[in-house]
Amino acid sequence: MHDASAAPPLVLSQVSLTLPSAAGPVEILRGLDVRVETGERVAVTGPSGSGKSSLIAVAAGLERPTGGVVTLFGQDLARLDEDGRARLRRGRVSLVFQSFHLLPNMTAEENVSAPLEIAGARDAVAIARDWLERVGLSERARHYPHQLSGGEQQRVALARALASRPALLFADEPTGNLDAANADHVAALMFDLVAETGAALVLVTHDETLAARADRRVRLSDGRVVEPA
Repeated sequence: MHDASAAPPLVLSQVSLTLPSAAGPVEILRGLDVRVETGERVAVTGPSGSGKSSLIAVAAGLERPTGGVVTLFGQDLARLDEDGRARLRRGRVSLVFQSFHLLPNMTAEENVSAPLEIAGARDAVAIARDWLERVGLSERARHYPHQLSGGEQQRVALARALASRPALLFADEPTGNLDAANADHVAALMFDLVAETGAALVLVTHDETLAARADRRVRLSDGRVVEPA
């Protein structure tokens, strides 16, 4: 019996992605091989259009690859339907994006607690308050997104992503919309909290300072890995 719990969080084997366009098919990813171990922090870098965000979309099961195999926690995503992929991600995979994606009609506390409640957590509000304290926003818990700065909104998004204690966090340009001071604060917080929870991190970034915090980097160019994965 294959022990999925012992499997690495993520393995991409010869993964390709071709998407249609008005000018004809466009190869976005070309034969990617990437492996992320438990608790490992990997930065994905490369020029704009090199396939960084597409790598996350395919790895998280949000986009089906055209070829190759994506294995998440030992399970081949191609063998799962959309519901199956959602079940596999639930509680084990979280995502943080450049845009904060907070629900505007919910307070910071509600934005963090709502996914926990949907997942059936009994202490969702208490967990949300604890995570807002960890990101330094206890006093802003009752504020709505429009009452928060960009840095504060991203810290709420980070608290929401990590409150479920996922085994794998995908972060796509998480500091891209922030000024230098807020970007540094959010980056330090993210790496501290990932280390604390033991989550693996796949971080897409063009920020060399942020990439340097990772254990390892995967550099993409034209949809291919050009530095060892």
